[in-house]
Amino acid sequence: MGEPQWLDEREQRAWRSLMKMQAGLSEYIERQLRTRSGLSTADYQVLAHLSEAPDGRLRSFVLGDALQWEKSRLSQHLTRMQNRNLIRRERCATDQRGAVVVITEQGRTFIKAAAPLHVADVRNVLIDHVTPAQMDLLSELGDQVEARLAKIDQKPG
Repeated sequence: MGEPQWLDEREQRAWRSLMKMQAGLSEYIERQLRTRSGLSTADYQVLAHLSEAPDGRLRSFVLGDALQWEKSRLSQHLTRMQNRNLIRRERCATDQRGAVVVITEQGRTFIKAAAPLHVADVRNVLIDHVTPAQMDLLSELGDQVEARLAKIDQKPG
């Protein structure tokens, strides 16, 4: 491996701007969720996926894939959420080794209260302040980077 190909000024500005935006958005959304609804971003993501699933139920591995979390992180977080009565875990009827994660009534109450506030926050900080062309570009860039990451992850190595 030869000399690194350092970022030029324009590339460095773009990269640092992206990193700053990502950190700022994450911090803002986390703070807003915790302050306004008592949920972490991780709690919100789990509850959102479950609330959108048929009967509020998902196999653990399906939820982990959707969140792109490792098995240990998912298990630990679900235990914390179960202790707060936001979700419950059940054995899978078709696979005794598998588990199904189910949103509880309390979990539904939390996500129903948090979702409108969360959407308003996302609109306030991003959606309502970019043009349709910028929105399309943002989606295109996100898809392009995600595809590249998936391709890299598939390489043996």
